[in-house]
Amino acid sequence: MLKRAAAAAIGGALAVGAVPVVLNVVGFTGAGIAASSLAAKMMSAAAIANGGGVAAGSLVATLQSVGAAGLSTSSNILLASVGSGFGAWLGGSKETTPSPPAEPKTEEEQPGESVPQVESPNTPLESEEDEK
Repeated sequence: MLKRAAAAAIGGALAVGAVPVVLNVVGFTGAGIAASSLAAKMMSAAAIANGGGVAAGSLVATLQSVGAAGLSTSSNILLASVGSGFGAWLGGSKETTPSPPAEPKTEEEQPGESVPQVESPNTPLESEEDEK
């Protein structure tokens, strides 16, 4: 139970902490959209599709707003909740117990280096009664 709680706390913290980092790496920075980034390509595609401007409330506009100002408190709470749930789910996965080691074979069952390996004789496919 403690493992699941720890995984939930870590998942929530990672979710809240990772969003600004990921947005910055993609190109949604505090100073605006970084040139030649994925964010710039997204903005260009949105502007072309929208007739020259980026629509307010669109994905690009929302991500730029979050990249510049960060998430609101309610958004951070929601994100932490989702991350905690995911972390608890991952932390609660069942661990498999290792199976006991196989019994060691006796010396008679273990072929030595000097013992030649002989193929088993071929068994007939038909019984002796069928041949008569």
